[in-house]
Amino acid sequence: MTEPVRCSWVTSDQIYKDYHDNEWGVPLRGQREMFEKISLEGFQAGLSWLTILKKREEFRRAFEDFDINKVASFGQDKVEQLLSNPGIIRNRLKIHATISNARLVIEKNIDLTELLWSFQPSPGQLANPELLTRSSQSDDLSKELKSLGFKFVGSTTMYALMQSTGIIKSHSKDCFLFS
Repeated sequence: MTEPVRCSWVTSDQIYKDYHDNEWGVPLRGQREMFEKISLEGFQAGLSWLTILKKREEFRRAFEDFDINKVASFGQDKVEQLLSNPGIIRNRLKIHATISNARLVIEKNIDLTELLWSFQPSPGQLANPELLTRSSQSDDLSKELKSLGFKFVGSTTMYALMQSTGIIKSHSKDCFLFS
């Protein structure tokens, strides 16, 4: 059986193929789901997404399935426990950012789905979105999140989040999922 043509960033690794074919670019909504995505994208900064995918299940265990209330309650003991967990990215700044971001969502009563999707570009607004690494919309989303106090939400990171959550349609024209 012939493999379907996928976006060029997909490697031969099955976990990457499965992610591309079943999750990437599929419209995502939900407070917990968006918090998980924004957290994992922050952990990915400077690394490959494949690294995150391979550690995602342990991230989910370690961060209480990204339950915002539980993550917001993490104290120093939990931070130390996370820093000793080889199944996740053990970066103190990224761990603290995830906890801080959870606290901001609660304190400011932020609807992450509504906020993130409010930066969706108009259809056809982005030429060749699969070739971009940022856009005016990801710039604006990054600025908004930073103004609220969020960390690890740079424009390139937010563009990747917008692609992965379907806010921006970015499958390449030759990909079997292009629409």
